[in-house]
Amino acid sequence: MLKPEPNYAFRRRIDQVHAPNRRNASASPQDNEILIDSSWRIVIPCDAALLVRNVAKDLQDYFLESMELSLPLVPQADLAASLRENSHAIVLATKRELPEIGKGLSVPQSYRLVCRAGGVLLCGCDDRGAGQGSHYLEEIMNLREAPILSRQDLVRAPLFSPRMVHSGWGLDQFPDSHLNAIAHAGMDAILLFAKGVDRTTQGYCDFNDLVDRAEAHGIDVYFYSYLKSAKHPDDADAEAYYDSTYGALFKACPRAKGVVMVGESVEFPSRDPRTTGRPWNAPYELPPTQPSPGWWPCEDYPQWLRMIQKVVRKHAPQADIVLWTYNWGWAPEAERLRLINSIPADVSLLVTFEMFDQTRREGVTHVCVDYTLSSIGPGAYFRSEAEAARKRGIRLYTMSNTAGMTWDFGTAPYEPAPFQWTRRHAALKEAREKWGLCGLMESHHYGWWPSFIAELAKWAYWTPSPPAADVAEAIIRRDYGEPALPFVRAAWERWSEAMTHYIPTNEDQYGPFRIGPSYPLIFHPNLSRTFGAKEIKPPSAWHAHFGAQIIMTLYRPFESPSQSPGASRSDVEVRTLQRMAELWRQGIASLEQALAVTPESKRATGERLLNLGRFMLGFIETTTHVKQWWKLNQQLILDPAPAAQSRCLDAMAEIALLEIANAERAIPLVERDSRLGFEPSMEYLTDAAHLRWKIAQVKTVLEYEIPEYRKAVALTDRKE
Repeated sequence: MLKPEPNYAFRRRIDQVHAPNRRNASASPQDNEILIDSSWRIVIPCDAALLVRNVAKDLQDYFLESMELSLPLVPQADLAASLRENSHAIVLATKRELPEIGKGLSVPQSYRLVCRAGGVLLCGCDDRGAGQGSHYLEEIMNLREAPILSRQDLVRAPLFSPRMVHSGWGLDQFPDSHLNAIAHAGMDAILLFAKGVDRTTQGYCDFNDLVDRAEAHGIDVYFYSYLKSAKHPDDADAEAYYDSTYGALFKACPRAKGVVMVGESVEFPSRDPRTTGRPWNAPYELPPTQPSPGWWPCEDYPQWLRMIQKVVRKHAPQADIVLWTYNWGWAPEAERLRLINSIPADVSLLVTFEMFDQTRREGVTHVCVDYTLSSIGPGAYFRSEAEAARKRGIRLYTMSNTAGMTWDFGTAPYEPAPFQWTRRHAALKEAREKWGLCGLMESHHYGWWPSFIAELAKWAYWTPSPPAADVAEAIIRRDYGEPALPFVRAAWERWSEAMTHYIPTNEDQYGPFRIGPSYPLIFHPNLSRTFGAKEIKPPSAWHAHFGAQIIMTLYRPFESPSQSPGASRSDVEVRTLQRMAELWRQGIASLEQALAVTPESKRATGERLLNLGRFMLGFIETTTHVKQWWKLNQQLILDPAPAAQSRCLDAMAEIALLEIANAERAIPLVERDSRLGFEPSMEYLTDAAHLRWKIAQVKTVLEYEIPEYRKAVALTDRKE
């Protein structure tokens, strides 16, 4: 059912917030349910705020598109008549207009929902509460597949705020349709890379216009700082300098919610003697033996933070100043906690949830290097800093990735491993109870995609909500039908288990797992007559922020004293990947069984997931091949025996053929789903054009480099 689509066509789908034709014509209300029909209307106060008016229009559109109902939208000065039973009205308001009904509401964004005979009342604690309550109505009708609501009277409240995400539409691009999708997914804040006033990674952006448009959907705007920090806070002109950067940003846009600052993006010339005192990319005569300031909990970060606070809050007194400790989570605990105990108490601390823990497999030590679903968390780094924040009363946020994506599969839209995600949700809620975790950063520049994974996260992050397993089964019934339930559940279980066999390494997450089957196979022996470098970069779009800059294609292990050497790890990682691939194939087989019994009207959803599953299997196979290829390259270079060299070349030729076939299988997959192969900061690097580029590159190795090297091998006359 999936037809080929051009690049970027996925934006048409992501723009469609209300899926059409969700209604099951055979669904009828039970004794405890009410049916909304064409005699109903949507009622709002005459003086309703812009957000409530927008949400009411959105609900009206939902009924038309998803439930095939055209309901009038009626502003009323007096809501009393519409509050009675049998009024056939859905009333959207806040406790400002309905103080008696909303008197028990105190948590921002919370709401009270009352469904009774012939009438629905939705009262928000504030405008955003009314908005989230309206979106909740959509969710429960979607699961019911009909405009049917159970009779109820309940109060629901969010567990986390802010819930921040980057754009999945395009880096730093937020059309109104995408803001609406973000609000429906329960996120209440967006992240925008700021290089200066009205300047992002994509060039000019009217920051105040974005703040206005986001607010109309109940969303705050956080700047993610890409601002330079060229002055030490003790410098005589430091305040004037920072007032011209951070201060100017909030002077121009004082209604922005806050700013997120992470070491590698904002590092300043620290005078901490344990650092280089210079940016990480500064030229050095000799390789530095100390970290740059962005990668160390510098003793003068508190001074720098106070300077940022001073210049920002001069223009925006309520601005949320967020320090993210991502870059030095590897550092000794005592040094990290010394910093946390010294920073101002009125900042927010952002700590990555799962990173830096060591694990043992087959006697080999690995470390959790970056964002991954393979480790649930919290890691020891998070736990230590969370406890320190709790003791000091500092607001605690975490980078959770729970919009559905990590660096595990760089150009996939989300990771369809729901039961692994629900374990992450449970761990985050436990962190809320233990340490007061209150805010989430749910994606980085890889953005987010509206999926059943994001849907599970939203259900998990509100109270009350049904158990995660019940929600998962309800989603399966809605999207695939009752007969498909055991097969889809089995596929989700296999994929969730498979993720536990994923080992995050820097060489993989910056290598084959970042772009999958378009990743090249580079022949390490250098046959160039010009002595050219062997590293090659896939072609990148001219407008890409990072493009191929964040991909390392001359594959080799990146070493660290916190993990075993790559030569020790490699075979263990290959065996683990092979187990992961087998589980992934089992999930694909189960999903194929599900599609055999899925109603025709629901098949597109299943085929798109199956297409994604097959695409992601290609990543696992590529990474396995690349590791084997690296080892053969090392053997080829180091073993002097011609016979051994010939065997290496034979084995490399076999891997090259397997990898060409893997890339060829991926081409129809990405052609049927234009979101596959795309990542906002890199743009397209695993689309059909890049897969063909990779095939041509590997054929060059097969048809030229390996035969040429065989000539060199033949020049040695030596018996083993």
